[in-house]
Amino acid sequence: VQLVESGGGLVQPGGSLRLSCAASGVTFSSYVMSWYRQAPGKERELVARISSVAGRTNYADSVKGRFTISRDNAKNTVYLQMISLKPEDTAVYYCYAYANLASPGYWGQGTQVTVSS
Repeated sequence: VQLVESGGGLVQPGGSLRLSCAASGVTFSSYVMSWYRQAPGKERELVARISSVAGRTNYADSVKGRFTISRDNAKNTVYLQMISLKPEDTAVYYCYAYANLASPGYWGQGTQVTVSS
């Protein structure tokens, strides 16, 4: 199983980025996909999640209205569209996949997002 994130970078406050996570080695459409982030000195936190079938989404309160998670099952890819970025969004963003709570999950290697002027 491999999850490969891309799309991170340096952006000014108020800017936008779109992260992508390409999955291989899994039946992608059967997996719940999530984005987590970890800022320096802080614990990793859930940012957004999208269910496997119905595409239901959940967001951390801190990103509601600014971030949108989506998935393209034909491309085995999950996205995180981020707008109105703030300096406090600076973190390493990780993709996470799991089939169900009884199964092991899989992490990507992370992509750095830095919001700074």
